[in-house]
Amino acid sequence: MTTAVSRSLKRHPIALGVLLFLILFVLVFDWNWLRHPVERYISNKTERTFTLGHLDVDLGFPTVVRLQDVYFSNADWGRKEPMAKVGQVDFSVSLPSLFADKILIPRLAVTNADAVMEMDKEGRRNWRLSEPDDTEPGRVRIGSLAVSDTRLRFYQYAKNLEVAVDANTFDPKAADQAREGDAKPDNAAFTTRYAIRGKYNDAEFSGEAIAGDTLTFQESGTPFPLKGYLEAGTTRFDVDGQIADVVNLSAIDARMKIRGETLANLYPFLLLPLPASPPYALEGHLKLNGNLYTMDELRGKIGSSDVTGSGTYENREPRPLLTAKLSSALLNVTDLGPLIGVSKKHDGAAPPVSQSETKNRASAKAKDAETDKRVLPTQQFQPERFKAIDAAFDLDATKLEVPGKLPLDSLNVSLRLKDGVLKLEPFNVGMGDGALIARITLDASGEPMRADAVVDIKQVRLSRLLPASNKVAPSTGTLGGRISLRGTGSSVAELAAKADGQVSMAVSRGRVSNLIDAASGLNGGKVIALLAGGDEQITLRCGAALFDVKQGKGSSSLFVIDTEDTQVLGEGGFDLAAERINFTLAPEPKNPGFLSARTPLNIHGSFVSPQFDLEKKPLVARAVGAAALAVIAAPLAALIPFIETGPGEDTDCSKVWGKVPAARAGTTGGK
Repeated sequence: MTTAVSRSLKRHPIALGVLLFLILFVLVFDWNWLRHPVERYISNKTERTFTLGHLDVDLGFPTVVRLQDVYFSNADWGRKEPMAKVGQVDFSVSLPSLFADKILIPRLAVTNADAVMEMDKEGRRNWRLSEPDDTEPGRVRIGSLAVSDTRLRFYQYAKNLEVAVDANTFDPKAADQAREGDAKPDNAAFTTRYAIRGKYNDAEFSGEAIAGDTLTFQESGTPFPLKGYLEAGTTRFDVDGQIADVVNLSAIDARMKIRGETLANLYPFLLLPLPASPPYALEGHLKLNGNLYTMDELRGKIGSSDVTGSGTYENREPRPLLTAKLSSALLNVTDLGPLIGVSKKHDGAAPPVSQSETKNRASAKAKDAETDKRVLPTQQFQPERFKAIDAAFDLDATKLEVPGKLPLDSLNVSLRLKDGVLKLEPFNVGMGDGALIARITLDASGEPMRADAVVDIKQVRLSRLLPASNKVAPSTGTLGGRISLRGTGSSVAELAAKADGQVSMAVSRGRVSNLIDAASGLNGGKVIALLAGGDEQITLRCGAALFDVKQGKGSSSLFVIDTEDTQVLGEGGFDLAAERINFTLAPEPKNPGFLSARTPLNIHGSFVSPQFDLEKKPLVARAVGAAALAVIAAPLAALIPFIETGPGEDTDCSKVWGKVPAARAGTTGGK
């Protein structure tokens, strides 16, 4: 065989020469011979300056290219500094991908680099080299990235985003691994430290992270360890676990902690229109599978309220979907105030803030001072956030902590947000051993924002509403009611100011304090007798109120409270826009009495500080009559004007209840 080959080569001396040349070429070839042609080609192709200090290629599967002392100028529309200055870059190339739609670089290792990446408002990217004006996805796909002593600055002008990252490998062995292109690096240990700082919509953030020697970049599905934190103002996010593909996240399995001043501050960063809240601290187990984020073992506090549960976030079209099922053993009602625009005041020293944030807080404090003069929340809703996401949210609170002595017991809320329409149905509050059951709709799909609310008060015990006292007999009976309002506006205050509907209340048969009844009729003689001999219960026959509401103004068409001794009639109304009330209660005792100063009681003024005044004319008339009789007749005759004749009559309770059927149903438990 050898002899045959030798004879063949002797007959073909040219073939022998070519073979010898190829062997010699491979032995002595220096890839740097192509360095200047490569520089000229790339510079001409990109119309930018490109230089190399050294070029080497290791042919194989995959082929590995090593470049040293790389300089690449920036795009003419970008910042006036090089796009990249790199001490050394090593990358592998999948040869079959050169003939595919996207070129695959399975591994990229960078050492001693300073890079600037920019994306302008039209979507152009300075790293797009062949066709700079093309805003379509690029043809190069990077599988994993290893960095050492590298600085990266990223600018996305359309989103007003700036990010700077400093990366350093603190394990020399890992750095050698990265340069050598180890196909299976050991990611079990943390080897690289990243310092992060940036600005998003003028909000500054910073943080640190440590990771394995290799970051998977996109479409790999291979996780790497990551531990770090990110801070933005008063918000801090901590993560400890594994993620895959930092450009387009494909997997997350990590413990997460997040705390901050209000959940609403997360909106610019996560694009989640979370509601305003008091300070919070939450933690849980975060996972990503496809487009679905899940948060299990969620626990923590929002304000002084404990929270446990789970949630999901699905990145879908046309809007993402957020779901959560939460429970609370003890929920502070004041923590719910910010959900509807009520500011909550906090004690303790505030953390250091920037000058701009100080000005914002001063402005907010001034607004809070003005808001203190009002009862109805004035904070504006943000309709665009209603349209940014769909949501399904359930909260079950076993026990409520409430200010004062409000008889609120428990809470069950089901929130659904879809297509810009938010529904709270049901919104159930345990109240006085009964319930407050609301069905509320906020429609932000058009302008102006519309609201429709129906609130049913069911079987609330009077004994829970009226304060207990050892000098006053307890009351029994149940209260029911219905509030049905609809309006337009951008806050609770505006919605109320333009509301139309009805407000009705009813009280069923029960027992009330005789002392309170006598005091309501200003029957002094009876009050003295009861204080001396002890209070007792009397029959509460019925009670009802009905207010018709038009453009925020309510006027009474019915108001009566009827006991076995007194009939109390009322008339007047309220103004939700001005938050003022003007109402008169006129007691009519049914039995004769002594030392009675019976006169109507006027309730007027603001919701925050209502005033209570006795109507003066009847009192003056009684006083003048008493003085005249004392002069004309005898001193004892002066008591005659204070004798009660008892003009009150029994109310037709069935007729009264017929005018407020929904409220009446709430006293009996009927639907």
